[in-house]
Amino acid sequence: MRERRPARQRRQAREFESFVAGTAGRLLHAAALLTGEPASRPAPAAEELLTYALARTYAAWDRLRGEDPYVRVREEMAARFARTARRHRGPRGGLTGRLSPQERLVLVLRLHEGEAEEQTAAQLGLPTDRVHALCLRALAELRSRQPEPASARGAGAGRREAGGSQPAVP
Repeated sequence: MRERRPARQRRQAREFESFVAGTAGRLLHAAALLTGEPASRPAPAAEELLTYALARTYAAWDRLRGEDPYVRVREEMAARFARTARRHRGPRGGLTGRLSPQERLVLVLRLHEGEAEEQTAAQLGLPTDRVHALCLRALAELRSRQPEPASARGAGAGRREAGGSQPAVP
């Protein structure tokens, strides 16, 4: 019996390492979007969030029984992020850094991870219409602060110099 346990643990470790090797990049990107940290720099909060979720998933690895480990890690990250959202308030410099933690969570689950509104609502304990409204508000916020393309700035500047008062329409 003693020999079986180490063999099972080695198999579990190999399976988990293979899983992490295949999904770590996407999961870290999702964690960085959640925490609002820029992708161009090290993201310590995102790494901490992902490490926590991976550790919890590894601890339950042999009990997953057909459950998708990616979904399990994503759920662990979302739950941990929701519990610690107060740490992630305020602008953080990343793509989603301007959004509230709840808006980030909904946006990442819905658009980055492709979850249905109903699944997202059930996971977060919110009504479906609230999830829909949060997603729309987050998208509107991201679009409102998006920098103007250089080509539109150049065309608009030329018209204004020539006496035109209408901004360039892309």
